[in-house]
Amino acid sequence: MGDGGKIIQDLPQSVLFCCDHNAVRSPMAEGIMKKLYGTECYIQSVGVKNDLEIDGFAIAVCQEIDVELSRHKSRSFDEMENWGDDLSSFDLVLALSPASQRRALDLTQFYHIEVEYWPILDPTGLGDNREAQLVNYRQARDQIRERLIARWGQGIEI
Repeated sequence: MGDGGKIIQDLPQSVLFCCDHNAVRSPMAEGIMKKLYGTECYIQSVGVKNDLEIDGFAIAVCQEIDVELSRHKSRSFDEMENWGDDLSSFDLVLALSPASQRRALDLTQFYHIEVEYWPILDPTGLGDNREAQLVNYRQARDQIRERLIARWGQGIEI
């Protein structure tokens, strides 16, 4: 049990989420995990590439559950160290795409860091109108939230 009666099970000290561009899935996961578990854990996210800004649909569906993503700055694995984070300082890397899992495994082969793959839907480009696209982004958001709660408990209810 953490403070305030939150149920938190075996939360690592630090978690790094990664996906292809650090624009949709990994920032959503970072924001949702920070919302659920607060300061109990150090949480960051990166992409294989940093070639896209934070996605507007990701911002919108996370706002629905009171998770703020609009200030997120996308970054790549390569840029991570320039921001003062060393990959070796993370206890767990959660890869949300196959390409990011391969990159994480390549980069962590010299460290004792657990890398897990969570197959989260890539909602980009799905749906032929705004409402259909939002449905897919909500599905990805909810997949992430459900995986987090299944792994570490309720945290702060959102």
